[in-house]
Amino acid sequence: MNNQITLKVISSLKKLYHSDGVPNDAISQFSMLKNEKKSFQVIVESKNEFDAEIFINSNFTDTRIYTVEHIKSDFPMNKKGVDDYYRFSSDGYYPDLLLPIDNKVKIKKGINVFWIEINADDKTNGNNIVEICIKENHEIIANTTINIEVIDCELDFKDFIYTNWFHTDCLMSHYNFEVFSDEYWRVTENFLKTANEYGMTCVLTPIFTPPLDTEIGKERPTVQLVDVSVDKGVFSFKFDKLTRWIEMSERCGIKYFEMAHFYTQWGARHAPKIMATVNGEYKKIFGWETNASSKEYKNFLTTFSVEFKKYIESKNLKDKVFIHISDEPNFSMLIPYAKASKFIHKLYKGYKIIDALSDVWFYKLGIVSNPIPSNDHIHNFLDKGKDLWTYYCSAQNNKYVSNRFFCNDSIRTRVIGYQMYKYNIRGFLHWGYNFYYTQLSKSLIDPYKVSDAGGKFPSGDSYIVYPAQDGTPYHSIRLKVFFDALQDMAALNTLEKLTNKQECLNIIEENGKHSITFSNYPHSDDWLLSTREKVNQKIKENLN
Repeated sequence: MNNQITLKVISSLKKLYHSDGVPNDAISQFSMLKNEKKSFQVIVESKNEFDAEIFINSNFTDTRIYTVEHIKSDFPMNKKGVDDYYRFSSDGYYPDLLLPIDNKVKIKKGINVFWIEINADDKTNGNNIVEICIKENHEIIANTTINIEVIDCELDFKDFIYTNWFHTDCLMSHYNFEVFSDEYWRVTENFLKTANEYGMTCVLTPIFTPPLDTEIGKERPTVQLVDVSVDKGVFSFKFDKLTRWIEMSERCGIKYFEMAHFYTQWGARHAPKIMATVNGEYKKIFGWETNASSKEYKNFLTTFSVEFKKYIESKNLKDKVFIHISDEPNFSMLIPYAKASKFIHKLYKGYKIIDALSDVWFYKLGIVSNPIPSNDHIHNFLDKGKDLWTYYCSAQNNKYVSNRFFCNDSIRTRVIGYQMYKYNIRGFLHWGYNFYYTQLSKSLIDPYKVSDAGGKFPSGDSYIVYPAQDGTPYHSIRLKVFFDALQDMAALNTLEKLTNKQECLNIIEENGKHSITFSNYPHSDDWLLSTREKVNQKIKENLN
């Protein structure tokens, strides 16, 4: 054998940067439940570069292998007002992109990192030895094993609602296809399937072009699903495209639909872009030039609400629909937002109306009936009602709260599963599943080269998948690690059904050793992983 290499198995929580050597810690075993995805990493250290093959020998029928690739970040984090819990703060290359491979791989001189994902199913149970082999010229030159125990029980997600805003206009711009073309529907479905596979159960639905991250006076590409016609001042609506969207989404596993906001972002002062056919001409009838409280727009919203509610209720979707007013209002926007909110609540009485915000006064004053507070302000809301959601974005960069930036250690992304379980959080929202524009949607970026929306959002905030050439999404480390957080939460749900809530809290807080909050938790991979193992073993004990 011409090439000598060494193999080591490490956890999926460990991010290996270019400046890192081979870590001292390794894992030899872990457990999982029957409907779970589990990942680990294989470190291959080589003194030479050569062509090789990597094989996984196991009882698992669905095993995926990826190379871990580094992506450039010019803006990894804000420099002001942040906490001290970040690996790096300077520009550089960060591990994030996972490129799928079919066995054949080029082993580079030095350290190579492979990501392995195992999917359990009903055919797999008990202890399973998984062997990882490196072959050169069809001959094994190195191998190692890991023992994976599959516990005969399933995760209970308890109908958790997870939405990661889905931007079809970014897909159109990147792939250069027309709205509602065959390619539009094909690529959209591909991206939505992956979103659901990794936990997303709710999709932002562009009944009108979403007024999100748009420069004042400018507009994003039209993706309006509802066809509007105006004849002698009378509005009429067709929902054929929306029906196709809903059927596609349900085919992908989506259960819930959050409708695009009825007013512009950050204050509800204007109407979103709304297109209509007027006397045979397709043109914009509302937009930045439209005052939110104008008679014309209120008349439109009133007429639309009647027909839209009839449509939604005919599809038996009333309990699966969320209505938005305007995203992230703050106190300076209280008056216009309050007016818009009062009007929409009147039109959509009995519907769930939600918005992301941080200021608790919007809830105390009754202006927002179903708030989605950020995870750095959520403690102001925890005693304010049931079915609370939370969110984070680029602003949530201090107080040690969870986020998904490139420069975070992965535990900071994954710990939110334990936090949401403790506080009975009903849903999670993020704004960027696939936002491939610069801030305010001024121009298209290449997400393989620009990861920070043109130096405006910390890398990792604006997208969680990468667009492959074939119209499917490549995964990121962050996509899988956040899903691990959801799986941790679901495992605790399973254990709670077998025991009780307090028993679960005793495990994650180690009988009072830690008080888990959205800002407080042990900054330790070992703690998170060993805690999950304790949950699994307690589930196993209580099955007998």
